[in-house]
Amino acid sequence: QVQLVESGGGSVQAGGSLRLSCVASEYSSNHCMGWFRQAPGKEREGVATIHTIGGATFYADSVKGRFTISEDKSKNSLYLQMNSVNPEDTAMYYCAATKPRIFCSWWYTQAAPPNTNWGQGTQVTVSA
Repeated sequence: QVQLVESGGGSVQAGGSLRLSCVASEYSSNHCMGWFRQAPGKEREGVATIHTIGGATFYADSVKGRFTISEDKSKNSLYLQMNSVNPEDTAMYYCAATKPRIFCSWWYTQAAPPNTNWGQGTQVTVSA
């Protein structure tokens, strides 16, 4: 089972920036890597995903143009650069990985994607 450890969460004012990091016990064996988030009382939602072969990226409409997902395979690491954050971005953010060769663009849109390993989460709080 892939172990995922997130870091970088915290409190930030609206309009500010934050960078989340995720270190994986194994990276290139995963087909898709991604970030999900869950706000209190809401369903978990996919934020962004990256195809580990080729590097194609996909973003939720709510974060497109503000967030950037990236990776450093030499460090077994996944990142999420969050710019121009707003209070609606407040949530627990989770790093996730899946090995089966599925469409990453579909995988990250699922609230409970199959065959997925999860990190413990890192809290992001944005104040107005």
